[in-house]
Amino acid sequence: MKVRAVALFSGGLDSSLAVRLLQDQGVEVKALHFYTGFCITEHKRRLGLRREDGSHYVNPALRAAAHLKIPIEIVDISEEYFEIILNPRHGYGKNVNPCVDCRIFMLKKAKEIMEKEDYHFVITGEVLGQRPMSQTYERLMLIEKESGLEGYILRPLSAKLLPETIPERLGWVDRERLLAISGRGRKKQIALVKKYGIDYEQPAGGCCYLTDENYAYRFKEAFAVEGVITRDDLVLFSVGRHFRLPSGAKLIMARNEGEVRFLQGFKSRYDYAYRKDLKGTFAIIKGSLSREEKKLVADLIARYSKNEPCEVVLNLGGVEYSLLGEPPAEELVESLKIYNRQGVNHGN
Repeated sequence: MKVRAVALFSGGLDSSLAVRLLQDQGVEVKALHFYTGFCITEHKRRLGLRREDGSHYVNPALRAAAHLKIPIEIVDISEEYFEIILNPRHGYGKNVNPCVDCRIFMLKKAKEIMEKEDYHFVITGEVLGQRPMSQTYERLMLIEKESGLEGYILRPLSAKLLPETIPERLGWVDRERLLAISGRGRKKQIALVKKYGIDYEQPAGGCCYLTDENYAYRFKEAFAVEGVITRDDLVLFSVGRHFRLPSGAKLIMARNEGEVRFLQGFKSRYDYAYRKDLKGTFAIIKGSLSREEKKLVADLIARYSKNEPCEVVLNLGGVEYSLLGEPPAEELVESLKIYNRQGVNHGN
């Protein structure tokens, strides 16, 4: 019998190594990459941004799957994921990351694919004790039970520290050739991928916006002020500079050309503002502006469009207004920014 498995696959260090360990045992692997809409690397790729060395961002899972020579399926769960983020049964991690619910949901999807396509079990790159919320022994067992995959989830990196799985019991996989890694350090994994010559996404610690403290601050601030979080909000929290105006309206302003193009995609749903000669930033407006705030928005556009006076166009309800924008005092600008002032100002 040809043993076949599906792998939850991010393209990072752990998932790549987990797949390679099973390939060494002759297991046929298909990668499943779940698109939630919150991968930092994928978001930057879509914005057309470049790395510090000038290279383009690429989808890490596609690149790693090609390197490992395994088929990969991109599973778009972004619509269903919305409800998980807003109402996680098992709560959030340090920020707004619903890691336990996320894992259960992905594994349920993997189970559906496994059964439909006649695969035998599921592989993950999870490491016992690596993540405090979702990778304790108790949480790993809980996730396995609630996903309906008891005994059928093999975690090759920590297998020897966990109960024997059905694939091991039936002899599909040799337990002695699996590993006993635990904890947050990745020295053992890095040594192994160097030995194998595996290419993986760096940094190796994950790339989910929901774990970012500034994203979480914007999430919590918006819920406190507006009383609701929309699907657009979940996307927009990861983009641009955010300002809360005195009336409670919000201004979301692009920081680069990629974000300008991205935010322009929301023009049909929100009011917006831009420098008339197009030599500057672009911003969308959530909420209604007072008369004074129209001038304030024009001034903020001027501040982030070469920091000089300029003519600014505001499109409010389909009606265009042209105002002179003049860069305001930095103290005022700073007071309007939405970010965690107790932490780090990420790009504001």
